[in-house]
Amino acid sequence: MLGGGTFVTQNKVLPGSYINFVSADNGVNVFGDRGTGAIGIGLDYFDEGLKVVTKEDFQKNALIIFGYDYSDTHLAWARDFFKNSKTLIVGSLNSNGATKANNAYCTAKCYGIRGNDLKTVIQTNVDNTDNFDVSTYIGTTIVDKQTVSKASELKDNDFVTFKTEASLVTTASTALTGGKNGTLTGDTVSKFLTALESYSFNAVTTCGNHDDLVVEWTKRMRDEVGKKFQCVVYNCDAPDYEGCVYILGGSKGNFGDTSPWICGALAGCEINKSLTNVKYTGEYLSQEDALGYASEYSQSQLEDFVNNGVFAFHRVGDEVRVLMDINSFTTFTDEKGSVFSDNQTIRVCDQVAMDIATIFNNYYLGKVQNDEAGRSSLKSDILKHHKQLQDKRAIEDFEADNIIVEIGDSKKAVVVTDCITPVNAMAQLYMTVTVE
Repeated sequence: MLGGGTFVTQNKVLPGSYINFVSADNGVNVFGDRGTGAIGIGLDYFDEGLKVVTKEDFQKNALIIFGYDYSDTHLAWARDFFKNSKTLIVGSLNSNGATKANNAYCTAKCYGIRGNDLKTVIQTNVDNTDNFDVSTYIGTTIVDKQTVSKASELKDNDFVTFKTEASLVTTASTALTGGKNGTLTGDTVSKFLTALESYSFNAVTTCGNHDDLVVEWTKRMRDEVGKKFQCVVYNCDAPDYEGCVYILGGSKGNFGDTSPWICGALAGCEINKSLTNVKYTGEYLSQEDALGYASEYSQSQLEDFVNNGVFAFHRVGDEVRVLMDINSFTTFTDEKGSVFSDNQTIRVCDQVAMDIATIFNNYYLGKVQNDEAGRSSLKSDILKHHKQLQDKRAIEDFEADNIIVEIGDSKKAVVVTDCITPVNAMAQLYMTVTVE
C-alpha cells in the first residue's frame, strides 16, 4: 500500500502522495458594528443584573421585559434610545432593597411596584368542573391561562412563578402585593458599571445619576482597560475629556431628559456620519418642552456652549437640532489638539483601536511568529482595515507607508506606528460672491 495523507515536514518513508489543502490568504476581515448602548435607570419592573434588548425584542415584548406596553409613557426613554440604535444593555439602578410582589398562588418574576398590578383569576372550567382555569393578568391584559386540576400542574409563565403547594379556589381577582422599588445609591450605580465591563457597547448613560462615578469609570475603561465608548453625563462638572459627552441638565439646564436619546444617537452614529444639525426626535423630554428650552439661548450663549465642550441643542424654525457633535474635551495641547473634541473623530479613533485590538488578539496573539513575515502579515491586515475606513469616507489621504510595523524592545513585542486623517462632516460654509 502506498503512503498518503497530509504532511507537516518532508520526512515520509513510504512512497506516495502527501497533499495539504490550505485557504488562500485573503487577510483578516474585522470591522466592528455600531449601534449598541447601555442605560442605567430606575425601573418599576426589573430582574437582577443586566438585560440585552434588541429593537425587535422591545417592540414585540416590552410588556414581558419592562412590565409596560411598548407605547406606555413609562417607556418613553427606551423608545428614544431605539430611534437611533439597535441594541440596548439595560440595568435598574433602584435595586437596593427591592422586593417582588406575591399572593397565595404565585410570586412575580421581577422586582418592583409594577408587580403589584399582576393578579390571579381562578374560575371553574366549564367543560370539566373538577378543573380550574387559572389566568394571570397584568393590569387589564390577560397574559396567561392554564387549565389544571391542582396547583402542582401549573407551569410558570413569563410573569409569575407559581406556588405548586397552593390550594386552588375560585377567585374573581387576587392581586399580588408587596412589590417595592428599591433605592438608587452610588453602590447600585457602581454595580451597574462593574457588570457592564464584560459587554461591548458604544455609549452609556445613567441618566444623571452619580455622574462623577460614571466619568471616572469611563476614563479608567478607555485609558487603562482599552474599552472604547463614550458616556453621556450632566450632574457633574464638565469632564474635559473626549470620552465624555456633557449636556445641560440638572441644576445647569433643562436637557437632562435627552440623555437616553443622545446615548442612542451616539451609539448608532456611523463613523462616516455626524450628529451635527441632526433633529431631536425624542419624547422623554417632550418636543414642546425642548422647543421652549432651546428658544431661550442667544447666539453668544451657543458659541459659549461650543467653546466649553457642551453638547447642546438649538432651535431651527419649529424644530430642535443638535448644535455640534462635540464632547467635553477643551484643554487642547500640541499632542492632543482640538480635533479630539469632535465626536466623529473619536468614533474613527475608537473604531481603529477596537478593531486592531480584535485583529491582534484573535489572529496573532500566541499564533504568529514575530519575524519579518509575521509583521508583514499584521501590516497587511491593518492596511486592509484602513482601506475599508477610506472606502467608507471615514478617513482620507491614507497610504500604505503610513503604517510601520517593527519589532519592539523584546522578541515578543510588536510596535505599530500609524497615521490617519479622519474626515469630518461639513459644518461651516464660507462663501464669497462677486456681483458684477
